[in-house]
Amino acid sequence: MRVLVIGSGAREHALLLALGRDPSVTALICAPGNAGTAKIADRHPVDVASGDAVVALAKEVAADLVVIGPEVPLVVGVADAVREAGIACFGPSAAAARIEGSKAFAKDVMAAAGVRTAHSEVVDNPAKLDEALDRFGPNWVVKDDGLAAGKGVVVTTDRDAAREHAAELLETGHPVLLESFLDGPEVSLFCLVDGETVVPLLPAQDHKRVGDGDTGPNTGGMGAYTPLPWLPDEAVTRIVEDVVEPVAAELVKRGSGFSGLLYAGLAMGAQGPAVVEFNCRFGDPETQAVLALLESPLGELLYATATGTLSDVAPLRWADGAAVTVVLAAENYPSTPRTGDKITGADADGVLHAGTALSEDGTVLSSGGRVLSVVGTGADLTSARADAYAKLDAIRLPGGHFRTDIGLAAVEGRISI
Repeated sequence: MRVLVIGSGAREHALLLALGRDPSVTALICAPGNAGTAKIADRHPVDVASGDAVVALAKEVAADLVVIGPEVPLVVGVADAVREAGIACFGPSAAAARIEGSKAFAKDVMAAAGVRTAHSEVVDNPAKLDEALDRFGPNWVVKDDGLAAGKGVVVTTDRDAAREHAAELLETGHPVLLESFLDGPEVSLFCLVDGETVVPLLPAQDHKRVGDGDTGPNTGGMGAYTPLPWLPDEAVTRIVEDVVEPVAAELVKRGSGFSGLLYAGLAMGAQGPAVVEFNCRFGDPETQAVLALLESPLGELLYATATGTLSDVAPLRWADGAAVTVVLAAENYPSTPRTGDKITGADADGVLHAGTALSEDGTVLSSGGRVLSVVGTGADLTSARADAYAKLDAIRLPGGHFRTDIGLAAVEGRISI
């Protein structure tokens, strides 16, 4: 099977590595890729948001399966174009991808499916903002209603800060979603979904804030770990039965059945799981940790999902132990990052590339905000953390920064439901 992976981040690097372990995968192609993926897959340029361009490339490389990594091409319908061309595609239709593309749509689906989530209100008129803000607090959650690459959310106890963020969004023409604050530790659960068939992967936890101790602004994610030692064994079953299956069934009912990876971001409170958000694709950086432990052949799983045969796959197999991903970010991230810096030590096993490019002489340079994802594994979370940070010690990026506490609260027993 020849597999074309669309995207250029560490998520796509992780997908390629896992696909490469599947004996049924005979060729790997990545577009547009990065300096790291170029070493394990044929690399081609492509406009990821153009269905015509992706279809043309898929035909050129004779792809049997196209795997779309990022959310933007999914929301604009690239998966639809690939399927219409008669090529198997892992990724939902534009209609189903609205579960991420529009938070208001996601709220409507959850209400119809009876799924617990935060109380919310959409504000699209600046004149109504102050009145709406008064109906929330003392913790304000302010979100961009559309795609924001994980950085369009402000959670604050400062009403002025909440108002400032909302006003900025409204000034740029973006509707604002105000939400009540959900209590409890967060869980990311990835599920392969084929219509109403749901197969969960290992639960993970992301670290969104840029600084240690969950300080500073939100980012696209600074690290993640799996599994979650504080999460009861039965929790995944409950999330699937109470959250993912009802949402999948509601999308089928609406004529927009989901095919691909449905990512539920949840708050695990005393009353059970409540949805913070849905994403329509593999999450970054959780994917890097989760796929590091997957022993089942990923190519077969993605192809089965894409072709409507997910119900026939064998139970998933996982390696024992734990995995930790730590993101090395460029100077000034999550604001405008400094790019063009030389990176050394990025060729080791477990170092996945995201914002990297090759110079004409083959030097690896930084080209984005989240530059590398460093994955450590071990018999438990403590040893996986040690492995990840030991690998980080060997990497040099001028001005680069990372969190030193990924997974630490779980190791120290400071997380509970």
